[in-house]
Order: sequence, then C-alpha cells, then structure tokens
Amino acid sequence: MLANTEVMATIAVRDIAAARAFYGEVLGLQENPVGGDAEGEVLCYLSGSSQIMVYRSEYAGTNKATSATWTVADEIDEIVTALKAKGVAFEHYEMPGLRLEGDIHVGEQMKVAWFKDTDGNILSIAGN
Repeated sequence: MLANTEVMATIAVRDIAAARAFYGEVLGLQENPVGGDAEGEVLCYLSGSSQIMVYRSEYAGTNKATSATWTVADEIDEIVTALKAKGVAFEHYEMPGLRLEGDIHVGEQMKVAWFKDTDGNILSIAGN
C-alpha cells in the first residue's frame, strides 16, 4: 500500500526561529517554501530526494528516540567534523556491539553519530 510512496520525517519544535537557524544554517538544508505554511508554524526542508517537516508543538523534544537519520556513506567523518565546527554537540551512548571513536559509534559494518536539535530531538547520521 505505501511501499511506492515517499515518506518524510516530521519533527516537533518549540521555537520556529531557532529551528530555522539550526536546520537551515547549521545542517545546511534548503527550505522548501512550497511545504511550509503562511503563518510560519510549519517549515519544510529538502534533503536529497526526501523532506523534513518541522512544526511548532508544545510536545517538542519529548521523544527519547531518534527522529531522523541521514545516510551519508563514507562521508560521516568529515560531516561530524563540519557539524562540530558549527557548534553541534554529539551524544555518546553505550550500545552493545558499538565502540566510540571520537564522536562516532563504530560497529562491524556501520558508523553512526547522534546529536540533538535546539529542542532536544535526537537526530543521527549513519555511514560505513
């Protein structure tokens, strides 16, 4: 039923202006004016062939799990370095099968780095 349709990450935030700066300037995503709303309560960003919708909600930051993951292949090291230079702080977790190398969790066939947006939503980048 849904296998051949696009899906978009939907992320709740409290402060739309802070979210616009984070997703647009820090992460470098391009805002899609077609996806937002006239009142400025919803922002839509393009990321590859996907989209991320960011919307104002009083429940922002309450999810304790990963909200969105970007797959970046072998670029993960340089992306982590670039985001860290922009002030992004990375989360460190103890997880079976993964060891921490700097800010990147490394497993047998994967690398992943987690960070939070301005509302505490957990985001990640995954590579190899």
